[in-house]
Amino acid sequence: MNRNVIICRLILENPAVTQREISQELMVSLGTANSLVKDCMEKGLIAPGKMNESYELLPAGKALLDEHKVDGAVIIAAGFGSRFVPLTFETPKGLLEVFGERMIERQIRQLHESGIYDITIVVGYLKEKFEYLIDKYKVKLLYNPEYSKKNTLATIYHARELFKNRNMYLLSSDNWMRHNMYHSYEGGAWYSSSYMEGETSEWCFNYNKKGRILNVTVGGQDKWVMYGPVFFSKSFSDQFLPVLEAYYEIPGTEQFYWENVLMEMLSGETAKRLPEFSEAGREIELYINRRPADEVYEFENLEELRRFDIKYQHRSDNEALELVSKVFSVPESEITEIRCLKAGMTNKSFLFKIKDRHYICRIPGPGTELLINRQQEKAVYDALSQYDITEKVIYFNGETGYKIAEYYEGAHNANPNSLEEIERCMALVREFHKSGIEVSHTFDFQERIDFMKTSAENMEPFPLRIIQMSVVRCVSC
Repeated sequence: MNRNVIICRLILENPAVTQREISQELMVSLGTANSLVKDCMEKGLIAPGKMNESYELLPAGKALLDEHKVDGAVIIAAGFGSRFVPLTFETPKGLLEVFGERMIERQIRQLHESGIYDITIVVGYLKEKFEYLIDKYKVKLLYNPEYSKKNTLATIYHARELFKNRNMYLLSSDNWMRHNMYHSYEGGAWYSSSYMEGETSEWCFNYNKKGRILNVTVGGQDKWVMYGPVFFSKSFSDQFLPVLEAYYEIPGTEQFYWENVLMEMLSGETAKRLPEFSEAGREIELYINRRPADEVYEFENLEELRRFDIKYQHRSDNEALELVSKVFSVPESEITEIRCLKAGMTNKSFLFKIKDRHYICRIPGPGTELLINRQQEKAVYDALSQYDITEKVIYFNGETGYKIAEYYEGAHNANPNSLEEIERCMALVREFHKSGIEVSHTFDFQERIDFMKTSAENMEPFPLRIIQMSVVRCVSC
């Protein structure tokens, strides 16, 4: 980390900056700050100002700052945000509001306040939701075609050209910074860090006296951890990106974070995987940027956000949560332990808890009305309601397809290798077959098959088994 750059930046921003303020910014003793200021004077970067207790930035200092000027920022916003369902079924996590301001817009505004306007947002999930930012803030969008299959290693890979030979911030759209921590000039590559007291499962830093990161471990106690924004200097990108590009080609790294590459470089694992980069870990320079407590926030789930912004305790402006609140006659704050369930071919579902019971809310996906007649589906459930052969339905809307049902702890699909379980299933089928239950509609297998084959002709190619599974899904409804 070039501390002279930071001192020159502080003087540019405020010629009357005190050595105490310099020591606080650099997180060094007052004596060390005094020595660093003297060093800048000896190198002709700064000089005593005309007014008492002030400094003047000299041409050499301005030239040094020019070398370290921040060129722009890349904001990652491609992921789904599964821990924030059902909000993220409708809105990408970075577009959620905190205290009335969308998280990504807050970061863009802070970047603009620091003179940084070249901003690219890497999008994927619900990418069209970000398009308004092009006109509002003149940002650029970069689409990551692998957002649903791979992790952030692939995200940085697709954005790698934006970092080459440039000084760039790397930000996450769903971070919230209390204060503006961006600057027009940076002294070297860094990773923002917060102090975690006690046991933590976060990724922890070990670093030397100058703040250079030596290695990263997962989990620790009383540690400074990875938390928030990152800054890639030109020199850091020159060393790091070739290694990341090589990792992208290695089978088995699809779910790697980009930080996994950094971790392996520092640990020496990269030298084993990629002998041509045997010295990469020793050369890489990334410094810890220790931030004050309660400055950087990475909300893990909706309940954490509720504790931070009280608005979410009462109203999330989410259709599904509003429905659950109405059906159970409880405030949204009493809908807890929300988590995403595996999305089906036609539906999105989430699990939640009210009082001491768990439930599932099913949200029909766009266009499912073409595959499934929800009114007929409701008629089937109504006809079966007197028999104990379906889940217990709490709410079903035949118009919208929304369904809320009890969740059965420990339930599992019948084991085809278990004669006992197969016998129990077949006995239930026989009972159902003899019941005489009727509904007013019919289900035409051939018509559904023909319909899906015809629909598939106007879509991108996909395997026939997907069509067959869709038919099965329709039958089961």
